[in-house]
Amino acid sequence: MSDAEKLREYLKRATAELHDSRKRLKDLQEERSEPIAVVGMACRFPGGIRSPEDLWDFLLAGGEAVTGFPGDRGWPADAHGAGGFLPDAAGFDAEFFGISPREALAVEPQQRLFLETVWEALERAGIDPHGLRGSATGVFAGRTSQDYGLVLAKPSPDIEPYRLTGLAGSVMSGRPAYILGLEGPAVTVDTACSSSLVALHMSMGALRRGECSLALVGGATVLTTPDAFRHFGRQGRLSPDGRVRAFTSEAAGTALAEGVGVVVVERLSEARRNGHPVLALLRGSAIGQELAEGAPDARARRLVIERSLADAGLSPAEVDAVEAHGDGTLRGDRAEAEALAAAYGRDRDRPLLVGTVKSSLGNTLAAAGIAGVIRMVMALRHGELPPTPHTDATSSVPDLDDALALPTRRTPWPATGLPRRAGVSAFGVSGSVAHVVLEEAPGEPRETGEEQMPTVLPLVLSGAGEPALRAQAANLRAFLAGAPAPPLVDTALSLSVTRPALAHRAVVLGADREELISGLDTLARGGTGAGVIRAEQGARKQGKTVFVLPGQGGQWQGMAVELLDTTPVFATRLRECAALIEEHVPWHVEDV
Repeated sequence: MSDAEKLREYLKRATAELHDSRKRLKDLQEERSEPIAVVGMACRFPGGIRSPEDLWDFLLAGGEAVTGFPGDRGWPADAHGAGGFLPDAAGFDAEFFGISPREALAVEPQQRLFLETVWEALERAGIDPHGLRGSATGVFAGRTSQDYGLVLAKPSPDIEPYRLTGLAGSVMSGRPAYILGLEGPAVTVDTACSSSLVALHMSMGALRRGECSLALVGGATVLTTPDAFRHFGRQGRLSPDGRVRAFTSEAAGTALAEGVGVVVVERLSEARRNGHPVLALLRGSAIGQELAEGAPDARARRLVIERSLADAGLSPAEVDAVEAHGDGTLRGDRAEAEALAAAYGRDRDRPLLVGTVKSSLGNTLAAAGIAGVIRMVMALRHGELPPTPHTDATSSVPDLDDALALPTRRTPWPATGLPRRAGVSAFGVSGSVAHVVLEEAPGEPRETGEEQMPTVLPLVLSGAGEPALRAQAANLRAFLAGAPAPPLVDTALSLSVTRPALAHRAVVLGADREELISGLDTLARGGTGAGVIRAEQGARKQGKTVFVLPGQGGQWQGMAVELLDTTPVFATRLRECAALIEEHVPWHVEDV
């Protein structure tokens, strides 16, 4: 081979290697900047809010959750004030999670509520929590209040052994990881009111670096003593009447509140591959630190917004709205408004729409950031912005009115020809500031035409106990009767393949929505009747039929059920149910 031929072969190899290197670099860059999908959400907030849908309805109605101090916590008689309180902060199904009653008393309410809400968020994402065992799923939890230790200052001897883990902040993320058998990172964050948004930023980085494949992110606050109110009151930072009047000249302070929120997130490519619902996208995020000692720092807040936009690869004009921190103080609101105008005000042909969930709920502290995320995800999905109460007074930032607008009523999302996008801010008393950029979920192809109903449709339910099973039936009945009416076939499929098979089970059969709702009514009352099949775990006995459901690791789980009708016609109808979803999962009926 001549020197020229050798050189030609070398150049060919070098060109091919350079092409491969460029492709690998491009793939790596795309992976590091891939949008993160929000695939599930769950929450509990004051005002009886127990779901994102409840929160949305509450916000549209202009609801206010702030009340006087609760009378069921044993607080001193001279303790009085206003705040947002969870009506059942002490409620916890310890047995469901394998926790003894004594240990449950030693576990702070924030841990308990976070654990329950993690479970709810996974189910709402169509993910069986039991199926995550051994997976690289991470938990990122925000926490700030630590006053439950005062309640347990002198625990009884039978509670003392559990006090350390029950109060440890690290266990707030570690407990869900341990109970569900998760092998991804478990991190608890305390940056005060920015905790849950900082946790969300950390989860996005972990997902993009491959440190976890799925992440459970949120925060929880329960005020078990009135100490926080006393402290903030002495500093003059509490609103006298508990109303947060953000960005107005009447701003007089914040209102402390309780709450818990959790979102389930994963890379968009993984969400599509796994068939999970994509509620919204997380495009970019950033965290930073305020340096102005004891005072809000407009420069630091502007910088964290700009870094978040750079991470998202977006210009300021491509973001339509912002869920503001909005602490309801003149100095804080002024600094935030200046930061928003400086970061988002360039090259805009319309004002930035600014609101805050604190005006409705109060400041939920460690859950404040995730509350803002849930509010804005719901707004993106509905294509409108809810009103922010108490913002119809004179603006506290009149010279910025051209750059910012505060919707005082339901406002349609502006049509720009681009995807809807929004920012979410959270700032902590520690000085930690965070900002996240959200985008509406990409459009998915939808089937047209009316829903095709089979002859009979099965709704499979299960619970850890008989009361839980009845409660599930009542909740499902309300869901099916709600507006807009959810698709029955999709609901039946989800119940069959995305829910854990717990000990107490039942199947409700029906040929239409009315029959199914009637059967759920019967089950919710603890009764039996036509279309309601009660189940016993495991056993296969003579005269019973077994619904075989998918289980963990591809293993079968048998569900033995008492048949109300053993005629061949009934068996045929059951097989029609199985045939309905056999393309999606090997679900069948066996006669025993």
